[in-house]
Amino acid sequence: MSRSSSLRYYILARLLLAPLMLWLITTLVFLLLRATPGDPVDALLGPRAPQAAKDELRALLGLGKPLGSQYFDYLGSLLKLDLGSSLTSQGQSVWEIIQTFFPATVELAVYSMAIALTVGIAIGILSASRLNSPLDAGGRLFGILTYSVPIFWLGMLLQLIFSVQLGWFPLGTRFPVTLPAPEGPTGLYTIDSLLHGNLVQLFTALYYLALPSLTLGILISGIFERIVRVNLKQTLRADYVEAARARGIPESRILIAHALKNALIPVITILGLTFAALLGGAILTEVTFSWPGLANRLYRAIAQRDYPTVQGIVLFFAAIVRSPVF
Repeated sequence: MSRSSSLRYYILARLLLAPLMLWLITTLVFLLLRATPGDPVDALLGPRAPQAAKDELRALLGLGKPLGSQYFDYLGSLLKLDLGSSLTSQGQSVWEIIQTFFPATVELAVYSMAIALTVGIAIGILSASRLNSPLDAGGRLFGILTYSVPIFWLGMLLQLIFSVQLGWFPLGTRFPVTLPAPEGPTGLYTIDSLLHGNLVQLFTALYYLALPSLTLGILISGIFERIVRVNLKQTLRADYVEAARARGIPESRILIAHALKNALIPVITILGLTFAALLGGAILTEVTFSWPGLANRLYRAIAQRDYPTVQGIVLFFAAIVRSPVF
């Protein structure tokens, strides 16, 4: 089978399996929300509200129907691409919530990925080029630590050091309330401020973005460090590299111009999977830094028992991860 045929087969298989996977995820989330303790009516009215008021609101929200009827009503709405309306945001539709909060998550993910690639590739190159040295041992230790350290712990540690003790960065949020936030078509503050040529807004957005993106980027960078180190180590032992050394080519040029290009191919391969892991880590990062992204909004919806918002955001994230791009 040719390479192009294999790619078409892979994309076709992903497209055919995507509806099944999304249905399974939708069903699982629907059942888990209703199986866990807590009642959205109590979250809205409070546990001491009159029972008559609770019954009236439950009927208004459709929560008084049998579970099967609720499930098939929800599936029918999904077939019409209707994710429903939030129970806690004054009837705001879930699509409007996604449109409002998702750009912040995208911006955090993009800059975190840039930091992860830069740090991971750099440490991987240094480790592979100095095998069995203290620098190599430090690189391997870095990969182990970034894989095992809890992201919320690292985020609070960086906040304690750089925000509380040193005062270099803000504790959280995305933009100061004392300044007007950038407005534009993308919803990405750094891009919109560039489009308007407002350097004050640009550097302010980067200033508030620095610590959360650094936290998430450092933890993801360990994946790239291990991949680059292993593949570059094997590439440096290849015959064509030995031939380049025999021709007297400097070691630094061999490393950059010959070995590194082939060692970076697996990095490109796993970018999509890493982005999916990054979306999962964004939930804890956004909560830790009070970042107003979609993952933080999902956390709030879970705490408030907002069934439609939780189901819609989880399904939205699942659709991104299950797309053929990733």
